Amino acid sequence: MNEHSTNTVIHTLLNRRSIRHFAPEPIDPDIVDLLERAAQQAASSQFLNDWSTIRITDDGLKRALADIGNQDYIAQAPLLYVFVVDEHRNLAIARHAADGGTTADADSPTLNVSYRYIQGQNDATLALQSMETAANALGLGCVILGSVLNDANRLIDLLHLPELTYPVLALAIGKPAESPALKPRMPRRMQFFDNAYPGDDATILESVGEFDATLHHYYDLRHADRPVGPFSDQIAKASTDEGPLIRPVAPIAARQGFDLSR
Repeated sequence: MNEHSTNTVIHTLLNRRSIRHFAPEPIDPDIVDLLERAAQQAASSQFLNDWSTIRITDDGLKRALADIGNQDYIAQAPLLYVFVVDEHRNLAIARHAADGGTTADADSPTLNVSYRYIQGQNDATLALQSMETAANALGLGCVILGSVLNDANRLIDLLHLPELTYPVLALAIGKPAESPALKPRMPRRMQFFDNAYPGDDATILESVGEFDATLHHYYDLRHADRPVGPFSDQIAKASTDEGPLIRPVAPIAARQGFDLSR
């Protein structure tokens, strides 16, 4: 065992797992305060702070998000946040500064270009990850929810998201009511490369069979009554899936004022 593996931060990260069933208990406000402060401490590109998060406290709204995600447990989460790209606030600040006589050209913003959209998305994800890690360290359970983007248009309407905002991910938090096995990760040699990406696909494929077997064993133990195919088959299916997982981003982003062509 690595001498550093007992470090509490490392232990939290190495034992991270998704929790989808929560005890019906509220989270102490002091804990909520800590989680939100942890999110704010995440790195931010150029310190533009171009993300925000919406706390979902209304039960009806939770049920609506559960309907969008097709996951009932979303409605049961004691804490639920939707993290969003937020250049709207920065544009408002720029316009306010321009009104005050600065040289900011608020009539020709660059906050709507693809680079800023991507950086805002990165910032929102980093903030969510910091909040999740803090929650796990405090003994809470979390699940990151990409499923709320199944219907991004509806989500935008439900949250009244203004121009230059876009939903990224949601995070459900609560006291765990389950203790799932730790899901195995692929061999590092398939994912960590020195100095350049491998020029030969054989290098990244040589361990696929090993990982297929490892993950198949994990799923057999967890879902004995519902067999799950090999990892490579799951990837192959996702690579050709034209169902609801293929979500158009550019037209919805354009509705929100972003020009992803720039």
